[in-house]
Amino acid sequence: MSFPNNNKESEGIKIDNFKRPVLKIPKTKLEIVLTTISLLLLIANFIYLCVEWSSIPDKIPMHFNVAGEVDRWGGKGGVIVLPFIATFLWVLLTALEKYPHTYNYIKLSEDNVERQYKNARMMMNVMKAIIVSYMVYLSWQTVQVAYGNQVGLGVWELPIFLLLLFGSMAFFMIRSIKL
Repeated sequence: MSFPNNNKESEGIKIDNFKRPVLKIPKTKLEIVLTTISLLLLIANFIYLCVEWSSIPDKIPMHFNVAGEVDRWGGKGGVIVLPFIATFLWVLLTALEKYPHTYNYIKLSEDNVERQYKNARMMMNVMKAIIVSYMVYLSWQTVQVAYGNQVGLGVWELPIFLLLLFGSMAFFMIRSIKL
């Protein structure tokens, strides 16, 4: 399979023995909204931790078991780990959105390449929003448990997160096959 590149070699990239076009596709409104919301959540999380820092107890939950109960405690500095991991993942997924031509596709053709790229990029955006939202929630919940306002995480938080994450991935993969 080879895509025409209007006689410009620089507009394609060779992957798996064929050339995929590098397209400049504007972001959709939904992609912009999801990216903005997830970025605002990250910023809000850092602001929340800065505001609460002086009152956060020295001992905070560091890990929860499958039942949502705290099974390891640690120092207060551990509360900043989740926001930094969330920020790293946000940056990584935002960067990956720019290179949909490097992803794996099942039925990529000249007729569907733009739709496939948009679908894959939207999947990255949705995954980014879900992951960041969950990690910001975990960060907030960790502080609440440290304050004694909560006993632990609920039993349903992790299954709901995994269902949303893998369910959205399945949705976009099925949609990719249909495209």
